[in-house]
Amino acid sequence: MKLRIVSLALLVTFLGCKSSHVKTSHDALSGATKIINKLHYPQEKHLKNVKQLTFGGDNAEAYWSFDNTKLVFQANNIWGLECDQIFTMNITDDLSKGQKPQLVSTGTGRTTCSYFLPGNETIVYSSTHLADTSCPPVPKKEDYGNKYIWPVFEGYDIFVADTKGNQLKQLTFEKGYDAEPTVSPKGDKIVFASTRTGDLELFTMNIDGTDVKQITFELGYDGGAFFSPNGTKLIFRSSRPKTDAEIKEYKGLLAVGLVQPTNMELYVCNVDGSELTKITNLGNANWAPFFHPSGEKVIFSSNHKSKSSFNLFMINIDGTGLEQITYDTVFDAFPMFSPDGKKLIFSSNRNNNGTHDTNLFVADWVE
Repeated sequence: MKLRIVSLALLVTFLGCKSSHVKTSHDALSGATKIINKLHYPQEKHLKNVKQLTFGGDNAEAYWSFDNTKLVFQANNIWGLECDQIFTMNITDDLSKGQKPQLVSTGTGRTTCSYFLPGNETIVYSSTHLADTSCPPVPKKEDYGNKYIWPVFEGYDIFVADTKGNQLKQLTFEKGYDAEPTVSPKGDKIVFASTRTGDLELFTMNIDGTDVKQITFELGYDGGAFFSPNGTKLIFRSSRPKTDAEIKEYKGLLAVGLVQPTNMELYVCNVDGSELTKITNLGNANWAPFFHPSGEKVIFSSNHKSKSSFNLFMINIDGTGLEQITYDTVFDAFPMFSPDGKKLIFSSNRNNNGTHDTNLFVADWVE
């Protein structure tokens, strides 16, 4: 989701009051400096009344409650956190003075990929806390030829907690990586990614963890899936190796719990996996997709125009009509429309005073 699976510390490494002043900050790839401090760029015609919701640290993968009033998100590098944990907030909360929102996860292990369940009082999320209460070690790029890599920690399982942080239920028990859960707008199904078959595939299950079904089967990392507004389709991103060299590298990395997500494209399918269709062929990394309220378009993050910056784009589900939505100089990702279609939440490096901070922003959506 997302990418829901990556901690923001790694994500920022990869890349990495309204003002027109140029501020120093990190370049997306090198850690050098160059960011314009802005809340809203003039070209962003689909966004209005952009508001910053978090103020420091790494904040991302914010997703709406079914009633449009709350957010659940992951945060790190703030509030004394040692690695990513899950929090909730009301959309009207003011965190500008450093207030700490409600912790939902246990505060141990590493977490990712949270989502509201029907009723808006419970959260599904992924965590490694049962495998080890300590933060799992982050792999060093230098050990893998300085290539950008994501860990897929096999200690991840999927859990349910309430919005006060009471731990209620464990949903997955298989050996390996089970993470990236998102919930159907119909309130009946969860889609998630798992290595239980030896590859990273997508699965669905009922919201109580029963009736698990595998829906993708091709070699490669399928993940970050979301349901369409009517709950009948899925959008996801995939990094699918084709050549012998790519396949060998993919399998070798996966064998040690790693993936290299630098080349990803978007796919749409029915909830049962049928009618699988690739809808982008843009090159570089195209990910964090989410359906437009119409169900006929998808908004997503991509660096296909410039490897040094990620921005939001929108495309029809038949692969036509590509349109750029945001124009940040470093990083915009994790977009999600509110269930009523009126607002967009996203994560961005904009307006961070030249730091490495990634914050949450909400905007009114303008067609």
